[in-house]
Amino acid sequence: MSQTAKFDQLRVRAARIADLTGTASLLSWDQETLMPTGGTESRAHQRGTLAALIHEYYTDPALGDLLRELRDELSADGATTDDALIVRAMLRQHEQRTKIPAELVVKRTELSTRAREAWKAARKANDFNQFLPFLTEQFELAGELAGHLGYDSNPYDALLDQFEPGTNFEWIDTRFRAIKPKLQDLTRRIADAQAADSSHADAARAVYRDVPAERQLAFSRSMAEAVGYDFTHGRMDRSAHPFTSGASYLDVRITTRVQENYFPSCLFAVIHEAGHGMHGQHLSPALYRFPFRYGLALAESQSRFYENIIGRSRAYWDRYYGDLQKTVPEFADVSPEIWYRAINAVHPSLIRVEADEVTYGMHIMLRFEIENAVINGGLKAEDLPDAWNDAMKNYLGVTPDSDANGVLQDIHWSQGAIGYFPDYLLGSMLSSQLWDAVELAIPDAGRQVRRGDLREINRWMADTVQGEGGKFTFAEMAEHATGAEFSSDPYLSYLTEKYHEIYHLA
Repeated sequence: MSQTAKFDQLRVRAARIADLTGTASLLSWDQETLMPTGGTESRAHQRGTLAALIHEYYTDPALGDLLRELRDELSADGATTDDALIVRAMLRQHEQRTKIPAELVVKRTELSTRAREAWKAARKANDFNQFLPFLTEQFELAGELAGHLGYDSNPYDALLDQFEPGTNFEWIDTRFRAIKPKLQDLTRRIADAQAADSSHADAARAVYRDVPAERQLAFSRSMAEAVGYDFTHGRMDRSAHPFTSGASYLDVRITTRVQENYFPSCLFAVIHEAGHGMHGQHLSPALYRFPFRYGLALAESQSRFYENIIGRSRAYWDRYYGDLQKTVPEFADVSPEIWYRAINAVHPSLIRVEADEVTYGMHIMLRFEIENAVINGGLKAEDLPDAWNDAMKNYLGVTPDSDANGVLQDIHWSQGAIGYFPDYLLGSMLSSQLWDAVELAIPDAGRQVRRGDLREINRWMADTVQGEGGKFTFAEMAEHATGAEFSSDPYLSYLTEKYHEIYHLA
């Protein structure tokens, strides 16, 4: 059989997996947005059945044989072609999945469906014990998964690699420890500036105003469009925790949540998810119906790029603040400068998704360390509320007033997404490195943001990052997109320059 014929055969097999995966994604989206609460059990069975089918197709020995043949033939060509990268990514998935029993796949999928509903109820009731049995089982199954996947010394490595291939605890921890003292120092210096000048606190309070939900959603939707999210291939709904879900690049959906007395919560969640959505929508059509996707640290580089680098910039609001005041008249008396200072106000807080850029990393590091401790037996699930509160006090100097605002605030553990959290900070770090590359490629990028014209920036991001799907690992993409190895230096420079200017630091 010719190489072309083999690749055509691969396309057929890949499309079957991709279509089933997209269908499973739609069922998951529906559960978070429209499904009646009484539908949980049937949804668990439906998603479990789909997961079993996907696993069966992905672990088919004939698929493995085909992928290995293509790998050997393509590598003999001596070039890293798109086809070779596609085969590499799919072969990695095949080899990993063949290590995992189908029964475990179904069990984890069904548990995730039930645990999400239990988490919603427990968070609403502020009752950790209501969620504890599901959380305990999620960590137990995560440990079982790590055992099947294999690892050298730390079972958490196997879980981290599931979300961002090529990473492990030591690789991530080394990079987090390098930036931690600098973030802490910047936070302390900002706190000193705030203590010396009460106008900073006054500015921060200016955005706490009651704004009706429909008004928040209308303006936030317009901001999703402004950054480039395409509503002809997407939609926006409300959910308990903001997320992005895609059946394919032709159908990528976002959600948000509304806090009526704090409009930025909804607004920046939408811009964040729009970044994820554009990542999905801008996939190269040549990769359509191939089931592998990008790692989640790379995904977070896109959401954090649009939320923070673009969405919290002075240039962006030079263009759109007048529109905000017209649509949301509650801010008619707030000056553009006060708005800018308010949406970038630094204050250690309880909720990760509402954290400022400077302290955000602390929220991620504490989750990273807690997950590692549980997976390695240093913590039990029942100990998590106290461990969480202690870590919040240690990292951020604040103690949650409830488990709903503490250990129950994130949906991830209910979904079995143990190993995902560090990707948020890795993505934040890469977003700054990507902005530096954008400015090199587009010298007037800042002026384009000020005009509200992101077309050239979005084309660069689509061509350089988003269109590539999951062909590259995180470290490979950093070098592919920026011409340099992944580094924390651009991130620290970005934060230092921006917040020195806002807080008049020496």
